[in-house]
Parts: sequence; C-alpha cells; structure tokens
Amino acid sequence: MEALRNFWNHLPAAIDPVFFHLGPLSIRYYGLMYIVALGVVYGLVLHRLKHEDFSCSKETIQSFFLWAVVAMLIGGRLGYVFFYDWKFFSAHPLKIFLPLDFSPEFRISGLQGMSYHGGVIAILLSSALFSFRHRISFWRLSDLLCPAIPLGYTFGRIGNFLNGELYGRVTALPWGMYFPEDTTRQLRHPSQLYEAFFEGIFLFLLLWRLRRTPALRGHFLGLYLIGYGAVRFFIEFTRQPDPQLGLVLGPFSMGQVLCGGMILAGALLIAGRRSPGKTQSPSKGLPS
Repeated sequence: MEALRNFWNHLPAAIDPVFFHLGPLSIRYYGLMYIVALGVVYGLVLHRLKHEDFSCSKETIQSFFLWAVVAMLIGGRLGYVFFYDWKFFSAHPLKIFLPLDFSPEFRISGLQGMSYHGGVIAILLSSALFSFRHRISFWRLSDLLCPAIPLGYTFGRIGNFLNGELYGRVTALPWGMYFPEDTTRQLRHPSQLYEAFFEGIFLFLLLWRLRRTPALRGHFLGLYLIGYGAVRFFIEFTRQPDPQLGLVLGPFSMGQVLCGGMILAGALLIAGRRSPGKTQSPSKGLPS
C-alpha cells in the first residue's frame, strides 16, 4: 500500500508533457487533449441530431463548430490577458498572439495561458451571431450543445494535468501529488483531476440525463452556467491561485469571482425565460 501511495504521489514527475518534437515545435498532450475534446463534443452533437428532435443539418453544425473553435481560441486568450495577467501583456502586447520566444534562444513556445471564462463569453457571442445569420433559434442551439460540452471539457482538464499546470493548494491528504513545476516541492491537491470529474463527467451525466425533459426546453444554457459555475467555485478552494494575482476578493480567487458571475447570469437567464408572458416556441427543431 505504501508503494502504491508513493507511486501516486510522484506520478506527475513520471509524465512527459511533450508527445513528440518536430524541430523547434513541441507537440504536447495538452494540445492533443483539446482536439479530443472537440471531437467528443462534435460526436455527441451529431448523435443528438440523428436520434433526437432537432431540425438542423450536419452541414450547419459543421459550420457552427468552425465559428466556435475560432471564438474559443481568441476569447480564451484574450480572457487570460484581461482577467489574469493584464499587467504583463500591456507591457508586452506582441506576446498576446505571438507564439514565439527569442530569449535565451529562438523557440516556438505556443500561447501560454488560456481562460475558460473568456472562451465561454466569446462562444456565446459567436453563437448569437451565428444564430442570427442562419435564422435559427439561439436557445434551441444552446439546448443542443450544452449537455454535450462538459464531457469534452473533461479532456481539457486531463490535458492540464498531463501538462503539470494549474495544480492545487498544499494538502496533507494521502492522494496529494508532487508537481515538478512546483518549486516548493510540497504535496498538493490534484485539482485538475477534481475538475475533470466534477466539471466534466458529473456535470455531463446530469445534463445528459435531463436533456429530453420538455419543461427544461430553452433553459440548458442557464443550467450549464449555474452547474459549471457552482462546481468550479467550490473546487477553486483546492486550486492554487494564479501567482501573479493571488486572491482577488477576500478569500476568493479570480476564477471564483468569474464563476459567481456565471451563476448569476445563469439564474437571470432562467428567470427571464420563465417570466410571465414568456412562451415557448412551438417549433420542434432549431429553426425559429
């Protein structure tokens, strides 16, 4: 038992985050996990189109995913810049989208730092614009996508774990881990795995089970925002705050402040959709 515990505690040190090198380019598992996540969500959405009552073509969804991926990358990057490290990037604006390092030697560094909340904001805006341009219901598009998204997000958090980043706070619990990037060499919560399970698998199972509930039609965006925001808010108590920020509002991290905003937005959406005089569209499919 002691040998198993020791293996678990030191597991991150045994993981090479780089899948392979291609000249100066390093292909990391983290990036591959993003591709897997996208594939999982796309597959689940196509499954729903085939087996559930959504009048939307596969070609329309393919077009939407192109929009969403671009929005996620741009929004995730800008969210990190503005929410987490504006002081640095305001002094080094080229580093916002330039994936290169020239010191101490030239290398392709990739874009270090992405914000989930920035990605969500960008995807919501792009989804609203896409719905308007293609004359489809934004709410039904949200109903189609939101139950599938958490399972994809599971792989993103596994990517964080394989990359040895976003680890947790110091702990004495036996399932804590030593992370190579932690210069203090202390046992820490594997908060990435907590998030992979609760923000990913748990939330996916909940929303997926509820997806056919008629009374919830048009409300899955609000449910997703509340569910993700609440789960991550509590998990953030085990996650190490970003060193350049620390705690930003009393005992709360930036992630918790943003999650509080998500919960409030989700509650307002549901309340607004259920307000007197608000009726559900009789349409069974995506078109308005």
